Amino acid sequence: MALPRPASPRALLADIRAFARQRSRHQLIAASMAVLMPLVILVGFYFDAQTNIMPREQIVYAESWSANRTDAEIIAQQKIDKERKERALAERQRQYKEVERKLGM
Repeated sequence: MALPRPASPRALLADIRAFARQRSRHQLIAASMAVLMPLVILVGFYFDAQTNIMPREQIVYAESWSANRTDAEIIAQQKIDKERKERALAERQRQYKEVERKLGM
């Protein structure tokens, strides 16, 4: 069984014109709305998928340490870093508690 020949774009346009001539105005408006609404939704999905998907540039700060540090210096710096982190966490918890108090939770 042979497949039909591919139609040309001119034949498609002629078929669409013939179809449109046989339809009333409200049917054409409804048909165009039926085609436009899904297209608008698909275009919306496309643009939404392009929003905020690329990772932003990140700046990484690295401290320079001498190669001959002693273990005591390393441990002291770790304690300082841990204390800073705990203070930052406590401050953040305080801020959340303040928001909670303002919202009446």
